[in-house]
Amino acid sequence: MNVTVGIDIGSTTVKLVVVRDGEIIHKHYERHFSKVREKAVELVRNARSLIGEDVPLRCAITGSAGLGVAKAADIDFVQEVFATRKAVGVHVPQADVVIELGGEDAKIVFLSGQLEERMNGSCAGGTGAFIDQMAVLLDVTPGELDQLAGGAERLYTIASRCGVFAKSDIQPLLNEGARKEDVAASIFQAVVNQTVAGLAQGREIKGDVLFLGGPLFFFKGLQKRFQETLRLDDAHAHFPDLAPYAIAAGAAEYAAGTQKTYTVDSLLQALEQAAGAPVVAQYLPPLFENEAQYESFKRRHSVHDVMTENVTVYQGDAYLGIDCGSTTTKLVLIGEDHQILFHHYQSNKGNPADVIREQLTRLYELCGDRVHIVSSAVTGYGEALIQNAFGVDFGLVETVAHFRAARHFCPDVDFIIDIGGQDIKCFKIRNKCIDNISLNEACSSGCGSFIETFARSMGYSIEEFCKLGLFARHPIDLGSRCTVFMNSSVKQAQKDGAGIDAISAGLSVSVVKNALYKVIRAHSPDDLGQHIVVQGGTFLNDAILRSFEQEIGRDVTRPAISGLMGAYGAALHAKDNRPAQTTLVGTEVLNGFSHTVRAARCGLCENHCSLTINDFGGGRRFISGNRCERPLGGPHKADLPNLYRWKLEKLRSYGEADDTPAPLGTVGLPFGLNNYELTPFWTTFLRRLGFRPVLSDVSTRDMYMLGQHSIPSDTVCYPAKLMHGHIENLLEKGVDAIFYPCMTYNIDEGRASNCYNCPVVAYYPELLQANVHALAEQDFMMPYFELSDPKRFARHAAKYFCGKYPQLRKKQVFAAADDAYLALADYYAQVREEGRKAIAYADTHGLEIAVLAGRPYHADPEINHGIDQLIASFGMVIVTEDAVWQLTEAPEVHVLNQWTYHSRMYGAAKYVTQKENAQLIQLVSFGCGIDAITTDEMRAICENGGKIYTQLKIDEISNLGAAKIRIRSMLAAVEEGRKLAQQHNR
Repeated sequence: MNVTVGIDIGSTTVKLVVVRDGEIIHKHYERHFSKVREKAVELVRNARSLIGEDVPLRCAITGSAGLGVAKAADIDFVQEVFATRKAVGVHVPQADVVIELGGEDAKIVFLSGQLEERMNGSCAGGTGAFIDQMAVLLDVTPGELDQLAGGAERLYTIASRCGVFAKSDIQPLLNEGARKEDVAASIFQAVVNQTVAGLAQGREIKGDVLFLGGPLFFFKGLQKRFQETLRLDDAHAHFPDLAPYAIAAGAAEYAAGTQKTYTVDSLLQALEQAAGAPVVAQYLPPLFENEAQYESFKRRHSVHDVMTENVTVYQGDAYLGIDCGSTTTKLVLIGEDHQILFHHYQSNKGNPADVIREQLTRLYELCGDRVHIVSSAVTGYGEALIQNAFGVDFGLVETVAHFRAARHFCPDVDFIIDIGGQDIKCFKIRNKCIDNISLNEACSSGCGSFIETFARSMGYSIEEFCKLGLFARHPIDLGSRCTVFMNSSVKQAQKDGAGIDAISAGLSVSVVKNALYKVIRAHSPDDLGQHIVVQGGTFLNDAILRSFEQEIGRDVTRPAISGLMGAYGAALHAKDNRPAQTTLVGTEVLNGFSHTVRAARCGLCENHCSLTINDFGGGRRFISGNRCERPLGGPHKADLPNLYRWKLEKLRSYGEADDTPAPLGTVGLPFGLNNYELTPFWTTFLRRLGFRPVLSDVSTRDMYMLGQHSIPSDTVCYPAKLMHGHIENLLEKGVDAIFYPCMTYNIDEGRASNCYNCPVVAYYPELLQANVHALAEQDFMMPYFELSDPKRFARHAAKYFCGKYPQLRKKQVFAAADDAYLALADYYAQVREEGRKAIAYADTHGLEIAVLAGRPYHADPEINHGIDQLIASFGMVIVTEDAVWQLTEAPEVHVLNQWTYHSRMYGAAKYVTQKENAQLIQLVSFGCGIDAITTDEMRAICENGGKIYTQLKIDEISNLGAAKIRIRSMLAAVEEGRKLAQQHNR
């Protein structure tokens, strides 16, 4: 009798498989809740009677958390990819591709053709842990999430490269009233996209596909999304019953060839010995040495409190502030002396409107006839939804609300940091005005929601979890990395046996380091200021507050109502701006309040926005998802001069067909990256040679999906990813050839030490040729050309085209090159003239100018997601960096300036500092390495010139919630600054 045991210790679960004479006689799957070694012992002990006490057996351990246990117990270890192949070879031998998703691990094994295995790194995006995090965000169990996905009607675009990015996409959807069913299905689709783009990386998934791992076995909604996306029928998509245990089964198969034998008792003894093995890790100093030190800390912070009075005894007028945040909803009612009469703080559970209705109803009952709410204000992510639903008098951007509250506690405040559920807001105060705003970008790295999610996964409330770390003797050093990478560090510490108290303390330190060094980018405490106010619910955690003070080496002010500061600031704003008559709904409306949500597609412009329409009854409704004012029936501010819109229409016009003879046939031009701006050049050049140029269509999300399967890197910028879709679009158009040259250099405009293109732009045609397999059967022209030297270009072009097309003559190519340069120069002149007219319009009408500084292809509506129209909706005129850079002298920069696009942006930033009604907004594609150089320089140019620097990071995610906060904050700061300047001049 041959008995083998396979133990798969994953990041979140332990699986045990017992095989007797080739037949699986026992299998078990259970979460370990980070008690890795103890759970492995428990599972073996539970199978003891089934195996038999004295039966000889062989054992092997596998899994991402198995190596440490195997080493400590001196049991054979098999790498999990090899175990996967073992299991597949025995149980599903016909498989061509294996996709396995675990708790924090994901892998693809290509078995047919060239054998290849691909695994995720230290990031847990797109795995079971990601799905668990998203379920917590929706306040449902993972099983309920799966049930919700079954009722989906539409899909939203959600990032899954890590959980915190996805939260940044999901939370605004929930706050705007999106159906949970649709969000649930979109979460599963995000996992599929991550697998295809992040793991397959351009290699096609086809044939018989075997799906393994717990998530792919238990979530039917995930199975459906994979089948539909990969276009697999039931005959080619395999979801076996063995799926959750397959890797453990592979380990059991591997164990059959090992030398060591055990009995159940000796195996248990080895595992128990491993469970007690010492831990090796990097430690940090403790947060508090003793209770006395902690008591002193609490006394110091207890003085920053606010007066309270019970609403049931107060009589008179009152002012309501609401903060509808990313994960929580807060209400504060204050009296005439700024005292708090009532407050409420709770998770919004994905439906803030219900929370507000319930609390308003309760508040009116408490107020009776004694208290009159005469003014109200709302702030936060759900501001617009709540203002429309309940008739709140004022809506204000959250940065302004937090500043108003901080000023109440510390009139001399010069720096505010607010760490909320999924956002970090930092702003410097200069001359009693918000001067500089730092927000975390699309990432919620180190915010409160991560700590909450982790605490829940451990079975603790966030309060209990945080208290555990206060007196930890040896906090674990988890670094200051992206949250999901940090999550992997936490898991590794758990696998090594670190205690929950040490992890809790280490996590608090990491959150602080993320805020200081990733968001604020502070070099020293003096970068922050002398009078620092910290706020946000996360700072109610004493461990995080203590970590912050230790890290910067100075004491800070934490108001006792730290978690209510947004709502308190909104209430103060409501009091400062009391209207003649409040519009806040009363009890009668609340009693009949209803909230229904439906989806619609807007057809009023080319954006075709996906709208979410919230109806509240009584004629009140709120529409979200729109990028302009048209679906709202409001004033068409988006019709103001807008160079993004003008450039798109102008560039598209160069590709329009004409009557010019085309003896050389049709040639496709991908309408993206550097080809975007060079469209006038290439269409003129090719037309003069005898081709009929055909532009690919304007980018769309569907076009991106069309080319997603051939994208080899998930970290490259979105504009580059879109080029795969543009190539597929041209192939569908049936062009005779596709022309896309490699170009090391850009046009030399004389403002930089060189004129490079970025490496991605310069050589992306090579990558497309290697990864888009259909190009092997297409005439794909990919010469190396340089436009910086017209004569050199003409010579190289003549050599290439005359060699490929013998009917062409050098003279004809030279003439075409001359015409192309003239066409490009004419386009540049028109851009500058349109910019001049837009600036004149703004000056004449007293409007603000937004100088959108980025790369030419940021004008692509799929890349900017309608940011230009969003900005225009605030009454700003849009001009671009290429329209204004030449209007000022080149600024001094402190980096090697060798890119054409960079030198334009530096010039645009300098121009803004010399134009009173101009504000700079820099667009940066997420994943753009060389823009890391520009951001600090652009900030320095703006701040040294007395202007606010605003940066917007953009990628494939179309939700503009964070962008809207930044823009409104910038405009509020500008307005406040001007008010103070007027007061000073009086």
